Amino acid sequence: MFLLQEYLESWAGTTPERVAVRDAGGTLTYAALWAQSGTLAAAMQRWGVERGDRVAVVVQNSVESAVTVWATLRAGGVFTPIAADARTDRIRCILADSGAKLLIAPDTAAAAVQAALAGLECRPTTAWFAPPAGLESDLCVCGALAGPLDRPLDPGTIDQDLAAIIYTSGTTGLPKGAMLTHRNFTNSTGAVARYLHQTAADVTCSVLPMAFSYGLMQVLTAVRAGSEVVLEPSFTFPLDVLRRMEQYGVTMLPGVPSLFAKLLQITPVPADLGALRLMTNAADAIPPAHLLRLREAFRGVEVYPMYGQTECTRALYLDPALVDSHPESVGRAIPNCEAYLIDDGGRRLPPGAEGELVIRGSNVMRGYWGKPKETAEKLRPGDVPGEPVLHTGDRFRTDGAGLMYFICRSDDIFKCRGEKVAPAAIEHALCEMPGVAEAAVVGVPDENDGSAIKAVLVARTGETLSETRVRAFCRMRLEPGLVPRFVEIRSELPKTASGKVRRLDLRNAAPN
Repeated sequence: MFLLQEYLESWAGTTPERVAVRDAGGTLTYAALWAQSGTLAAAMQRWGVERGDRVAVVVQNSVESAVTVWATLRAGGVFTPIAADARTDRIRCILADSGAKLLIAPDTAAAAVQAALAGLECRPTTAWFAPPAGLESDLCVCGALAGPLDRPLDPGTIDQDLAAIIYTSGTTGLPKGAMLTHRNFTNSTGAVARYLHQTAADVTCSVLPMAFSYGLMQVLTAVRAGSEVVLEPSFTFPLDVLRRMEQYGVTMLPGVPSLFAKLLQITPVPADLGALRLMTNAADAIPPAHLLRLREAFRGVEVYPMYGQTECTRALYLDPALVDSHPESVGRAIPNCEAYLIDDGGRRLPPGAEGELVIRGSNVMRGYWGKPKETAEKLRPGDVPGEPVLHTGDRFRTDGAGLMYFICRSDDIFKCRGEKVAPAAIEHALCEMPGVAEAAVVGVPDENDGSAIKAVLVARTGETLSETRVRAFCRMRLEPGLVPRFVEIRSELPKTASGKVRRLDLRNAAPN
């Protein structure tokens, strides 16, 4: 099969009554998901969507949003997600940059959406999941789905066509739209399902926002495997999520470091998670101390540390059998992908070296929408003539066996007293300190040293941290030049909707 919607059609035909997606308010079987997405796709085509048109959707983790994903693909459109809590300027930026022809949004985002539309020269056609109070609209998703079942016209999509434009989180500048094709997704979902051994018997609980690649991949990979995905709006109320995981027999829990830090604070878990067989981590590197604590708290549950970018969805994973012996590693390339390191001159490096990670494979994006200069910086000629490879900009090292170890993102490196500082090493040491739930390290301006090291920590529930204790611990665990000059204790770290720490916010905050 060349297109992801072909897997949905196949499962709808062979296992029509199996649950495909559910949320707190509803459930859709594979047959129902196929039927509803077809009806909405036909409506999209009536609303003017043609092959290659961008369909921007303000997505929530909901059954309705899942339907829009498959409807867009079946209509021939390019799914362009926007986070449900996105601010007006980000909504406007994505709509303007993508040139979206159709915008679908929930009534809860009406104020931000209306404000964003007001500043646009070319406004997309707008449809609402449900009409907002006091706002007239003829286009409504719920209205389309309430009508008679319909089938879309075949748009003639091939696997080289764009399936989605996913905008980066914008933590280091304006968001860029990564262009991902049907081939990108069929390759990535197939590779992920293969190394996770994901089957139709699995049930995934996803609290990850569908507006970002890690969350969207949960919906797509579940259909690739013919399994079920349970969509949760967030992990804000973890006890409620854990109880639903017990209720639905969840077997897979994808997460990010902040989710697992919160989970470790409520162990032993007040729910029967006997069906749970694996956890995955991406977005940011999970501190080794937390990884080993997860292994101890959830015995029998496999943990998969992973690495990816929006620009390639997924690139590396560590076999769970190696987690205890190599807790700092993110493993090797996923199936049908090649990963290697290069030096500053672009030359490949042997095992045991340190350099920039390069990714080669069908998972690599086509480029950034409308940004040829930025695309040329990210996608450069590789060893094979005519084939570009992805320069991640992230620093890694390898060991003698070829396992990869994340050092830091290039943008996070700063100089202190003339020496380069990679925050991750300090953060991982801080997370070994008793009472620390999360830690982030940044460089703040300093007249004498260029930058000074600042550590921001969050204490575990019921624990108390002090600057004196933190510095004493660092002096025991770190080289003198890596001991933070500034220490700040906060109730939480600023994060993007995808769970990444907003380091720029920490840098801009005045040292205490």
